Amino acid sequence: MRKTFARLLLAAVVATASFTAHAAEQKPAEEGSSLLERYTNAAQDVILQGLKLVGVNYRRGGNDEDNGLDCSGFVRLVYKETIGTLLPRTAKEMSEVGEHVDADELKPGDLVFFNTMKRAFSHVGIYLGDNHFLHAPKPGAEVRVESMQSSYWVKRYNGARRVLGQD
Repeated sequence: MRKTFARLLLAAVVATASFTAHAAEQKPAEEGSSLLERYTNAAQDVILQGLKLVGVNYRRGGNDEDNGLDCSGFVRLVYKETIGTLLPRTAKEMSEVGEHVDADELKPGDLVFFNTMKRAFSHVGIYLGDNHFLHAPKPGAEVRVESMQSSYWVKRYNGARRVLGQD
């Protein structure tokens, strides 16, 4: 458990460093917060809130951390609590929100979708950066971080959507 937490913390630090470096390079000269800065802050908030839920039990149809979460319940709760966005209830419905993102353009906070039930967009998670994502995987498991490069996830990847920065 400690190794898992250490990996999660490392992922959060890497993602935060990536956000900060990218924002510094792109910072406009004008005053006020830019779209990039708002996106960066929102993505950090989403990731940190998601990491707080690591270890919460999976429960089919679950919507809260006390009773358990399924994949879409997890994503929905994180987005609602951090940026106030109420996403649809199912992964399939979430796959129709925001803008399409190519795999090589993924940013932390993007929603990533997989075919885990012999139908497209049946599973959703939150992209962390460095080919890792956060999700509630299946009955008997807990919210966790996994690599999108594992053969299981590579074969089942369906695409991604960007919900952040859609002001």
